[in-house]
Amino acid sequence: MEVKSEVTIKFSGSLPTATPAENKKVAIELTDQNGIVFTAQVNAKSWRKAETSASEFADWAGAVSGKLGQRTENGFEIIDAGIQLFEKKAKEVKPDVGAAVSEAGASS
Repeated sequence: MEVKSEVTIKFSGSLPTATPAENKKVAIELTDQNGIVFTAQVNAKSWRKAETSASEFADWAGAVSGKLGQRTENGFEIIDAGIQLFEKKAKEVKPDVGAAVSEAGASS
């Protein structure tokens, strides 16, 4: 039996704090709702793309995913991590059908 643990850490509101790392990587840190700290190194190019997306999208959500690595002092390391931002599309406001019908009835 082969078992692989892969994780996806979702975030929104703001980008995680990033610090330059070696080998054209950027080290990022995310703390989840339980106070568990996930550290990851992502490609600097991917990071710049995420920064651009964050500034261009009105509303977005992000995800860092990779393999679950070593346990650290206060969390876990994510290995072979990637980062992606997704634009949240504004939900179309559907007209209230009931209101439209009653207005039509009132005008006749």
